[in-house]
Amino acid sequence: MNTAIIYGTKHGSTHKCANTLANEMGINTRLFSLETENDINISEYDTIIIGGSIHAGLINKKVKKFIDKNINILSEKKIGLFLCCMYEGDKALEQFQNAFPEVLRNTAVAHGLFGGEFDFEKMNFLEKAIVKKVANVEKSVSNINYDNIKAFAKKMSP
Repeated sequence: MNTAIIYGTKHGSTHKCANTLANEMGINTRLFSLETENDINISEYDTIIIGGSIHAGLINKKVKKFIDKNINILSEKKIGLFLCCMYEGDKALEQFQNAFPEVLRNTAVAHGLFGGEFDFEKMNFLEKAIVKKVANVEKSVSNINYDNIKAFAKKMSP
């Protein structure tokens, strides 16, 4: 069974999570970054995992565009969805629901909330200022949940 992990990342946290997930999934898994790949032939894959991160309350624009463009074929595949965000609990669930269309959420084999990071080294001045004001965070912080990534991989495995 061939698996494609397709993700969008801005500062690298989603890439880190997608790479960890690919290692957990095994040998027939291929990573696609929407930052560098535009035309992905998803018809070659039995399983599609889509992931993105939240910035200013919205999922990565390239992830949204990819889903909108491929919604019909995605609805026919074994799907997994994951989100990287700094919230936990109900707020993280709300962001997940807002990030992915209901039709995919309802058919997905696995939903994943992988946590996230604020990496001040990779942010511009405005992004840092917003994070400091809104999240009340003054320095880089990571709350990636590797246990959630492993549990997600287990659900997605054949």
